[in-house]
Amino acid sequence: MVWDLDNTLWDGVLLEESGAVVPRSEVVDLIRRLDRRGILHSIASRNDRQAAMERLGELGLDDMFVYPQIGWNPKSSSLREVARSLNVGIDALAFVDDEPFERAEVAHALPGVLCLAPEDLAGALDLPELTPRFVTDESARRRDMYRSQTVREEQERTFAGTPEEFLAELKMEFTIRRAGLDDLQRAEELTVRTNQLNSTGRTYSYEELAGLSTSPDHVLLVAELTDRYGSYGTIGLALAERGRPHWHLRLLLMSCRTMSRGVGTILLNHVMRTAKEAGAEALCADFVETGRNRMMQITYAFAGFTEVSRDGTALLLKSDLRRIQDPADYIRITIGDDAVPTPATGVTS
Repeated sequence: MVWDLDNTLWDGVLLEESGAVVPRSEVVDLIRRLDRRGILHSIASRNDRQAAMERLGELGLDDMFVYPQIGWNPKSSSLREVARSLNVGIDALAFVDDEPFERAEVAHALPGVLCLAPEDLAGALDLPELTPRFVTDESARRRDMYRSQTVREEQERTFAGTPEEFLAELKMEFTIRRAGLDDLQRAEELTVRTNQLNSTGRTYSYEELAGLSTSPDHVLLVAELTDRYGSYGTIGLALAERGRPHWHLRLLLMSCRTMSRGVGTILLNHVMRTAKEAGAEALCADFVETGRNRMMQITYAFAGFTEVSRDGTALLLKSDLRRIQDPADYIRITIGDDAVPTPATGVTS
């Protein structure tokens, strides 16, 4: 949710009230309750940035918002920047502003955004867009993980070295393991929330994933990532169907927060090794062009997958498993005891 400040988050206009604006208690309560559901909050406000951030700090609210956009640009521009910073689609945003003009400007420029007036907030907790089916432990920590991400991004901007040297400085640890019952709520959430690094765009329900996790004909893997700044949480999911003479990768996805970390390639190559060690001659993979997941298609291409057939936007890709890449030496990889280990350099089990 992206919030206006003046006469929306607080009563009064900051630059006219010498900072003596009063937060609306019902709005602050709503923000905190949605935060516990894993709903992120940002700001799109026409204001002096320093004055606004100082006032938010005085109110103890500055840490509730990620990538706040405070300045004099059109609100639609601010929302585009929030979406870009979060690496999400525009249609993942809701916008709250007391001014009809501002809501109309955003609705015209960005028709996918849910625009709300403050008087619409009474029923906000019941809106389906703001009511996830499950609230996982990671949901409750989502804001903290994104705030850690801003620290990483700032360090990367100021790092005086190559991208590879920066990644080495992160001291990343990547863990791949079979999905257990405790992982399935988060796994469903990943399929619902992930767009850009989702190979098919398909969502899976908790019940579907529960069945697949115990199926002898399928391998369901989850992946976690940590670095020197903390945990990214569970950020990857792979679903493969065992078969002869080939396995079939039905889904591969990674959280968009890992876009530049190269971990999607690591997970894909682990599935390739697992299939090869199980005796498969090839690994097929489903891919559906969604308009957002071009980066995942590139990941398959670099891993040696070629297009076998196409039906509209649905592609069938295939690898003969002769080209399996070793992971970069800047990341430590751990394979869980219940997943097939790989012998690659830097991998432990």
